[in-house]
Amino acid sequence: MTDVASPLLGLHHAALICSDYARSRDFYVRVLGLRVLAENHRSARDSWKLDLALPDGSQLELFSFPAPPPRPSRPEAQGLRHLAFRVARLEPFIQHLASQGVDCEPIRVDEYTGRRFTFFADPDGLPLELYEAG
Repeated sequence: MTDVASPLLGLHHAALICSDYARSRDFYVRVLGLRVLAENHRSARDSWKLDLALPDGSQLELFSFPAPPPRPSRPEAQGLRHLAFRVARLEPFIQHLASQGVDCEPIRVDEYTGRRFTFFADPDGLPLELYEAG
């Protein structure tokens, strides 16, 4: 145990801002298969907030805002580099993504863990990773 009175228990959520709410909602719900927990339009901000559940209990929050600035560069801009999703096996999910018109990079092997992984992008070009659990 650390010196922190209440230690971190895990990741609760990551928040993403999209350029086209309907397109990104479709990608994360239909293509990636995330479950909708809540969806709210915040009229005062002309913004949508979509809460999505991952099987391990963590969540993604998808936001829309009028005219958000684009991500500066991929993937080495300061800040969030990418999101990685754990999968049992890469090939079935890569095939699923391909059937949805989503391209994946060639499979690589993590030089430290020996685990296989690949990258693909969401509709706004945010780098996403599939990491084989093994």
